[in-house]
Amino acid sequence: MMEYVKLGDICKPKQWKTISTSDLTAFGYPVYGANGIIGNYKEYNHKKETILVTCRGATCGSVNITKPYSYVNGNAMALDNLDKNIDINYLYFYLTYRGFNDIISGSAQPQIIRSAIEKILIPVPPIELQNRLSTLLLNISKIRGLYQKEVERLDELIKARFVEMFGTLHDNKNGFEVVTIEDVCSLIKDGTHQTPQYTEDKEKGYKFLSSKDVMTQKIDWTDIKYIPAELHKKLYATIKPQRNDILMSKNGVNYGVAAVNDTDEIFDIYVSLALLRPMEIIDPIFFRCVINNLETKRQFDSSIKGIGVPNLHLGEIKKTRIFLPPMEHQKEFVAFVDQVDKSKYDAMYVDINVLEYRCE
Repeated sequence: MMEYVKLGDICKPKQWKTISTSDLTAFGYPVYGANGIIGNYKEYNHKKETILVTCRGATCGSVNITKPYSYVNGNAMALDNLDKNIDINYLYFYLTYRGFNDIISGSAQPQIIRSAIEKILIPVPPIELQNRLSTLLLNISKIRGLYQKEVERLDELIKARFVEMFGTLHDNKNGFEVVTIEDVCSLIKDGTHQTPQYTEDKEKGYKFLSSKDVMTQKIDWTDIKYIPAELHKKLYATIKPQRNDILMSKNGVNYGVAAVNDTDEIFDIYVSLALLRPMEIIDPIFFRCVINNLETKRQFDSSIKGIGVPNLHLGEIKKTRIFLPPMEHQKEFVAFVDQVDKSKYDAMYVDINVLEYRCE
């Protein structure tokens, strides 16, 4: 039988003192914040590699491993004093696979508390098997990293082609019509503002999307949450997502990222997502690319609200200016995007159920 232990029994989760951004330096030891390295500092508080779990904010629950001799800031939980019988990469991959949806609390500011993370159960096979599994998954991760770099390169190609075909709002050398997002949408609305009650029953529950599910400019269905049927009925009466709707993140560090709903799935959305329903005058794929364009992002940056968690208000989204070229030009650009997308392969999502495979 597989042995399971509490996370708090194999490490000591701890939050350290946060360094002010004004104290960061150009050189020194790397400082880890919620999303990786944020700068350098004259001191370190971790001599060895350490697993970090982001414990607050839009990326709450993300997992990282520090470099040796690093400083860990307070918005990440450091899993200190790891038991010598636990392979650090094995634990990293297991926690990444498992996720923390069941222990994240809060709505406007999601967070994970130490007492909750300490109770998580971890499967612990013999150390030799942990080593083999982590080596295998590290190699797969390297391949996925190469794939991701290729995807980013192709996304940059799409952005470059957009500027080549349509120019910029500043010069508009082609004389294309400039409109607002509100001008090309029949509906602009965000999801429920109430933190929902989630369910583990995927058969009877309904899919529930938030901003974390559109971060790749496509809807990522791999780690979504579910809500009970009664709540779905109430939310769906207010807003019914349809095929070709645009879902755009409006809260958190990655605000402004848009994806097209290219399915007939039934689902509901959280307040961190805005739903934009394009009229027939604008192609959904073209609309997605316009929103993800650098000029649009700059407009979002100038109108962002909130000091702690960035927040785009619907009113600011509505008045954002975009190009509306003739439909034949839109279709020409979309054909190019389709060709580039064919050069991409679906991301290799590793089924880390292997970590819970028969290990006895």
